[in-house]
Amino acid sequence: MPSTSPARARNAAATREAILKSARKAFARSGYDGAGVREIAEEAGVTAMLVNRYFGSKEQLFEEVVTDTMSGQTVINEELASYSNLAEYLADGVLETTKPGAAPLDGTLMMIRSSSSQRAAEIGKRQIEKQHHRRLTAALKGADAAERAALILSLIAGVQFMRQMVKLSALADAEPAKLKKLLTPLLQQLIDPKSSGAPKVAKR
Repeated sequence: MPSTSPARARNAAATREAILKSARKAFARSGYDGAGVREIAEEAGVTAMLVNRYFGSKEQLFEEVVTDTMSGQTVINEELASYSNLAEYLADGVLETTKPGAAPLDGTLMMIRSSSSQRAAEIGKRQIEKQHHRRLTAALKGADAAERAALILSLIAGVQFMRQMVKLSALADAEPAKLKKLLTPLLQQLIDPKSSGAPKVAKR
C-alpha cells in the first residue's frame, strides 16, 4: 500500500487547521447551538461532509476547539508556580485582557454563548478542569487547593464578564491601577490565606 505523500499530508493538516479556525470563530460568535456545520465548512472552504470526516461530529469538533483554545496562550499557564507574586500576575493578566478596546477572548465567548447547551457545558467543564483548574491547583500550596483554585477562576471569569461583556461602568471606566489595588488582595487571600490576613471561620 503506497504511503501518504508529504504534499498530501501537508494539505490534510492545512485543511484541518482551516476547519478549526472557522469553527473557533463560529462558536465564539454564535455558541454551540447557533453555529452550524455547513456554516463552518463554508467559511473554511470545504464541504460539511469533509468536516465530519475530519472530526466525526459537531460535538467532537467543539471539544477539539475548546481544548485547543484553552491550551494556547492564556493567563492560566503551566508556569504559574514559578511566579513570585501570583496574585499580582493574575490581576495584571485579567485587567489587560479586559481593558477597553481589547477583543473578548474566544474561550470566554464560547463558554458564555454555549451555556444554554447541556452538552457544551459538560465539554467546557471537562476541559476547564483538565487545563485551567489543574494548572492553578498545582500552583497553590496548603489545604483546599482545588476549592481555592476554583474560586480564583470564578473571580477571574466574573471580572471578564462584568468588565468586558456587560461593561459595568464601575469596572469598565475605572482606572486600571485602582482595580488592581482592589483585586490583588482578593486573589492573594485565596492564593495564600495564611499570609493575606483572611478572617478565620468560627467552628460550630
